[in-house]
Amino acid sequence: MTEPTFKPTNFIRQIIEKDLNSKTVETVVTRFPPEPNGYLHIGHAKSMCLNFGLAEDFNGRCQLRLDDTNPSKESDEYAQAIIEDVKWLGFEWHGDVCHASDYYQQLYNWAIELINKGLAYVDSQDSDTMRKNRGNLTSPGIESPFRVRNIAENLDLLERMRRGEFADGEHVLRAKIDMQSPNMNMRDPVIYRIMNVPHERTGDTWHIYPLYDFAHGLSDSIEGVTHSICTLEFEDHRPLYNWFINNVTTTATPHQYEFSRANLDYTMMSKRLLNLLVTDNYVNGWDDPRMPTLAGMRRLGYPPEAIKEFCNRIGVTKQHNQIELSVLEGAVRDTMDSKAVRAFAITEPLKVTITNYDGVEFFQAKRHPKLDMGQREIGFGNTIWIEKSDFAETPQEGFKRLSPGAEVKLRYSYIMRCDEVIKDRDGNIIELKASIDPDRSRKFKGLGIIHWLSAGHAVKATFRLYDRLFKSPTPKADTFAEDLNPLSLVETAGYIEAGTENLLAPDPIQFERMGYFVADSKDHTASQPVFNRTVSLKDNWQKS
Repeated sequence: MTEPTFKPTNFIRQIIEKDLNSKTVETVVTRFPPEPNGYLHIGHAKSMCLNFGLAEDFNGRCQLRLDDTNPSKESDEYAQAIIEDVKWLGFEWHGDVCHASDYYQQLYNWAIELINKGLAYVDSQDSDTMRKNRGNLTSPGIESPFRVRNIAENLDLLERMRRGEFADGEHVLRAKIDMQSPNMNMRDPVIYRIMNVPHERTGDTWHIYPLYDFAHGLSDSIEGVTHSICTLEFEDHRPLYNWFINNVTTTATPHQYEFSRANLDYTMMSKRLLNLLVTDNYVNGWDDPRMPTLAGMRRLGYPPEAIKEFCNRIGVTKQHNQIELSVLEGAVRDTMDSKAVRAFAITEPLKVTITNYDGVEFFQAKRHPKLDMGQREIGFGNTIWIEKSDFAETPQEGFKRLSPGAEVKLRYSYIMRCDEVIKDRDGNIIELKASIDPDRSRKFKGLGIIHWLSAGHAVKATFRLYDRLFKSPTPKADTFAEDLNPLSLVETAGYIEAGTENLLAPDPIQFERMGYFVADSKDHTASQPVFNRTVSLKDNWQKS
């Protein structure tokens, strides 16, 4: 599977088709506008697939724009990570990467235009007073005493704000709309705030920066965006989006449409909370494979095609919904199955000495059970490793693997019987003595089948067995630290089939019976292999 299995219609697609058929729009122009204040996560992937996908499907164009309007929280690291993620998912943007900061002068000119029209003013109230006077959902706001400042005074103050003559928070520029509006976003929203912070791209040129609501829609207009597609939390911002566009001199009038976010089980999507996970060392960076970031998923081994297929499966609606993580993991399994070569690995080794065998031979096995990926040779000797979990000294009813006196089929090899259990002084099992039936033609119906590795033909490896970061499907923001899954990462030392150590990310491998894995992109070397478990072979969190 390299592409989504189908492309279902949705209400945004239907809007675009109608606009094209009616000639309301000649060319579809979308944009993907993340803020470079953190790494992109799986929720951004849905928006990315939608914006780039629609532009591609309708022979339009999609612009990648970094909405860099808050230099105190932004960095070039985040910007470069965003660009890498877009490339990783296989999307191509129109022209160069754009930035809101490219438009700072034009946005400033529009702010001056609003002042000259009597539609903006400099407010000198402190932030607490301004917040209190804004009112709430049941009571109207109170107009600022500075709302009546004349045009000349507002223009002078704004220019001095821009030059850096005032401290942070001393003044703001607000749109003059309606303090009585039932929509809180329309109650004289702030357009510019003072931030005496250098910008990554503009340096110390500006000491004021536009607010997102002001910069976003007008940047869409500058870029000629026809369909500005946002998540549902921006639905109440749409009147403000339209107000700015309608009250400045611009030729392009984009329209905003909203869709539901991808709310995923066992995951947090807030950049603020994801940043806390990183800065408070709950995880090992933004690309920790337990993170819902695209960088983390890439390191975990998720193929980009699986991310696209997941976004395709969940669809585009206006309905708030909680998506089971199994839907994402299912798309990952389906995608990896056709790509992953097969091999043996032992993650928790138990030594077995075969007492009636003294030799070396090699067995042939397919590198993939259904596809023609060639053969592999598996060495066999009188000392092998098996998984600890494949042996039980006192087996429960229905246990079909190895136990004292019982037989199992060694996959691709012999039938083996456990004859003796060796323990250390503390009673821990450290070795099994076993014997094989030399007749490989013997039927093994009814016997359990286990994997194994010859001690003389295995390579030491480290396994990182990743699981869900949170115990609860809906972790709460104020108690998320208490909900962390202590088994979200279990690291073990074991063995892999010889030759497997040369496999590098992003090429996947299925360690038979263990799951899909990928070599860690940072720590893996052929001399010291490190494999991350991307996903198990089945959903171990199914509801009982």
